[in-house]
Amino acid sequence: MSRAGLSRAAVVEAGARIADADGLARLTLAAVAQDAGVRLPSLYKHVGGLDDLHAGVAVLALRELADRLTRAGLGRSGQGALRALAQAYREYAREYPGRYAATLRAPAPGDAEHARVADEVVRVVFAVLGGYGLAGDDLVHGTRILRSSLHGFVALEAVGGFGLPESVDETYRRLVDGLDTALRAQAVDSTR
Repeated sequence: MSRAGLSRAAVVEAGARIADADGLARLTLAAVAQDAGVRLPSLYKHVGGLDDLHAGVAVLALRELADRLTRAGLGRSGQGALRALAQAYREYAREYPGRYAATLRAPAPGDAEHARVADEVVRVVFAVLGGYGLAGDDLVHGTRILRSSLHGFVALEAVGGFGLPESVDETYRRLVDGLDTALRAQAVDSTR
């Protein structure tokens, strides 16, 4: 990346690449400056510091994730939509581990852009869970259950936490099918 091509978007993209290669915890401004071929102070024209860079990577990643989840769920409902959404989520976490880690960060107070793109992901999940008949608080609880289940699985998978020889793909399928059953049950309970 040449100095003339340096912009906030270019700095954030470089940060995302470094996070994917080395891990989000190892993302530093010095690494981005080296990648960009500039001196560290030059980055401050484009990002306000490491926290701002991390927030930028989170926004980039959430946009990408929202797009993938939206495409996965299009034209599907119920179990089919849930399976497609879960598969897209897992694939994103595998393909972009540093960016995925950045999506876990909640928006800082006053960060409207980060809050907006995080809301885009939530709206996609709400649309899928709404297909189960969930509404109101039940959508929030269902989203938390789904997110924590999928995240737990992909986090364990990322660190090699599944050492037994049985198919990890089969385990994931069973997890998602179990979530489908649980969501159907919650929808029935909420109508009582």
